[in-house]
Amino acid sequence: MGKYNLTALRVRQTAIRQQVAGKMKQLPKWVDVVGDIPPSQVLVRNQPQQHQLVRQRVQTLPGASKPQVVFDVQEKRVKPKKASRMFLPTEVKYEEDQLRKEFFRDHPWELARPRVVLESSGKDHENYNWSRLQQPGKRLDGESVVQRQLWLLNNVPDMTKSAAYDIARREFYRLRLQEDIERRVAAEEAEATGATFGPTRLEIGMNLENQEYDRWKVWAKSEAQIQEQRAAAFTGAPEIPTSEEGLGLGAGVEEKQPQQA
Repeated sequence: MGKYNLTALRVRQTAIRQQVAGKMKQLPKWVDVVGDIPPSQVLVRNQPQQHQLVRQRVQTLPGASKPQVVFDVQEKRVKPKKASRMFLPTEVKYEEDQLRKEFFRDHPWELARPRVVLESSGKDHENYNWSRLQQPGKRLDGESVVQRQLWLLNNVPDMTKSAAYDIARREFYRLRLQEDIERRVAAEEAEATGATFGPTRLEIGMNLENQEYDRWKVWAKSEAQIQEQRAAAFTGAPEIPTSEEGLGLGAGVEEKQPQQA
């Protein structure tokens, strides 16, 4: 083993000795603080404590008349780590992480919708009641489905993960359909009163696709001409016919005879 370097632990004693020897006029302000709160003298570093996944369920236990809240602690299997990764911070996992992963795996286009992550106080979640999916002041998104599913798992007796997922998705689809109908009706009412809208996203996409196709046709034509020129340079120019047969005056064309005087 190499020699321990204790220079950082003796920084206070070093500063006092330098002040006594006259190298420093006055002691730094941190000398008294380090004396009151000295650094740790333990040279052995312990591994960080592993995080346990705690799940809350409401279950009807055998012999009980009413459902009871049960906390299921899932022990995390400790995997052997490399020496370079032994003292990294412990990975913290929650139950909704897996629920969120499953939802966005089934609905990848929900990630393409714009989201508002700004909060007024940072405690907006305390005002949400996930006994229903739609919350005042919060836009409907995939996170609403995750929190609704988690609420069903934590509060409904004998609720399974798949059943809670089906209930949350059914409510989510119904609200999404309601939003689409409201948006369509609002557009029709605005057009009825004289409002004009620009091209839709589909029309804009088709115009961009047509422009790209026209640009590609010009590029393909020029590339075809370049390829033909390269092929002609390797094979050589075609021979120019000199005889009448080469010029197309062969069979089917009678040769004129000079008239006798």
